Order: sequence, then C-alpha cells, then structure tokens
Amino acid sequence: MTSQPEQDLVLTRKQGRAGLITLNRPDAINALNHPMVRAISAVLAEWEQDPQVATVVITGAGGRGLCAGGDVRFFHDEAQRGGAAVRDFLRDEYLLNHRIARYPKPYVAVLDGLVLGGGVGVSAHGSLRVVTERTQVGMPETAIGFVPDVGGSWLLAQTPGELGTHLALTAGRMTAMDALYCGFADRFVPGDRIAEFTESLAELTPAEAARAYAEPARPGPLATQRAWIDRCYAGDTVEEILAELLAADLPEAKEAAEQIAAKSPTALKVTLEALRRTRQLPSLESALDQEYRVSCAALANPDFVEGIRAQVVDKDRTPHWSPATLAQVDRAAVLRHFAPLTGVPELGLG
Repeated sequence: MTSQPEQDLVLTRKQGRAGLITLNRPDAINALNHPMVRAISAVLAEWEQDPQVATVVITGAGGRGLCAGGDVRFFHDEAQRGGAAVRDFLRDEYLLNHRIARYPKPYVAVLDGLVLGGGVGVSAHGSLRVVTERTQVGMPETAIGFVPDVGGSWLLAQTPGELGTHLALTAGRMTAMDALYCGFADRFVPGDRIAEFTESLAELTPAEAARAYAEPARPGPLATQRAWIDRCYAGDTVEEILAELLAADLPEAKEAAEQIAAKSPTALKVTLEALRRTRQLPSLESALDQEYRVSCAALANPDFVEGIRAQVVDKDRTPHWSPATLAQVDRAAVLRHFAPLTGVPELGLG
C-alpha cells in the first residue's frame, strides 16, 4: 500500500464567505499526524488575515467520523525511540488547540460520526460545534495507558457534576445529546441535512445557519444518570470511586467499575489527579500547560507503549499493565507527572 501524499491529508478551499478544511485520511478515520496538524495551523494563520474568509469550517472525509484521534502507531514506535518526535507533535497539536479556541473568526466544527482524542482537540474548542445522530465523542486515553489531553482535561472538568470524571476514567463515549449536555457541542443538525448546513455557511453566518438547520436537543443517557454518577465519582481516589460504584448495586455502575478496572492503574490515578487539579486552574491555557507536562511524563511510562500494542498493534486486548494494580501505584509516581519539565521547554501558554 502506498502512503498518501502529505498535501492530500488536509484539503482546503474557499467557498463564498467560508474557508473549508477537510481532514482527508479516511482509511484511518482521519487520525491526525504531524503534517496534518501543521497544515491546519498554517491555513488558520493564513485565513485569519484573509478578508474573504468570514467563517472557518472543519469536516472529515469518508463518512465514518471527523477524526478518530492521533496516529497512535506513530506514538507507539516513536515512544520506544525516546519520544522526542511525539513531544514535538504534542507541542504543535496543543498550540493548534489553543489557536482554535482563541480564533478571531467563527470556527465551525462538524462532529459527524466518530470524534475521539485529537478529534476533540480540533473541534470542541471551536465557536460552533455541531453534532448529528451518528456522533460519538470520547476521550479514550486511559485505555492506552495515557491521560486526556488536547484541552480535554479542561472540557471534562467543566462538565456537569462528575460526568467528566466518569467519562475520563471509563474512556466512555458520548452520544450527540450527551455531548451537548456535557458542553462538548452546541447544536444538533440531522445527518441528512448536515451537507446542506455546511454548504450554507458560504453565504450565512454560523448563527443564521444554526437557526435554519438545527433541531432541539433531547436529554441523553448521561443526563438521566447524574444522580449515581455524581455520588459514586465524588471520591478523591480511584479506589474510593470503584468501591462506591460496586456498592451502588446498579447495573450501569457495575459496568463502569468493570471498565475502569481494565484500564492502566497509573493512567487512572494520573487522570483523576489531573481532573481535580484542572478544576482549580483559571484557563484553557493553564490546562494545556499542565497537559503538556503530564503527557511528556506519561510517554516514559511502560503502560503507554503496552496499551497501544494491546489495543491497536497486536489487538489482543490484553494489556499487561505495570504496576498491575492501583495499590502498587506510588503517590510520588503520580505527582512526578505534574512537576516542571527538565530538558524539555514548557508549552508556556499560561
């Protein structure tokens, strides 16, 4: 199989008042690699100064999703070589997430289909985030021994009650209605009208297009489960949370406990620490700075390479975590993820 030319990975064009960005790696559900991150950032910088572009719109090619995350095979291979290339990728990715969040023109993201990890980073910081009935949004990092990033810790910390903690620890996915309720999206447009909605932005403002095509949101599954989620996830440790889930005597809580128990113990503890700390941070910028420290430290954990091996490379779905249990995860090892970087420049946004 021949590799796709870099210039074809991100397609851009202007149509009327809109600048259109299409992630074009459909065989990988548009998973982000470094050339794609650079290309998106470059066109955003160009269009920021272009008077012909009033609105930026980002979509994904292939019909399966906007973006299934980052290129984890690249992460797997480069982490074994020391991780320098991954750190460079993450730096540019987080700077892109910040650019999107502070973009001076409307940035419309179409979250149709699968939107995971890095896909959240290029969509959920936009000014208008549109979902369809096909939408599935998630931050699945704990399943591969990593920690929610791309500004995801900030978004998860802002969710109602403890929903963000539940989503982060279980690596669960949100439906369209869940994404609206949790603040990852703004409006619902039926899938059979999404192309027409996108085309209309050539002439209409995002607000006008939303009024013309969006439909009222209905309560999603997570909204109806707030009571037990808020109660069970209020604890300060993963062990306390698991105990509460098992004691709740609810099928949904038991399933959540089973999902959490399968994840990397180190990643779970670092993730919970990150979410609790993020609630005290003043801005997305400070959250991204913290994420970069955490991510750089997490690259050195054996669970990162092992998690990708089990889920993506060998696909045996049987990761061998080290340490293997929550009790074996040393508190000092968790705190190490939040220490100032040594030998690597800080992200420096906050």
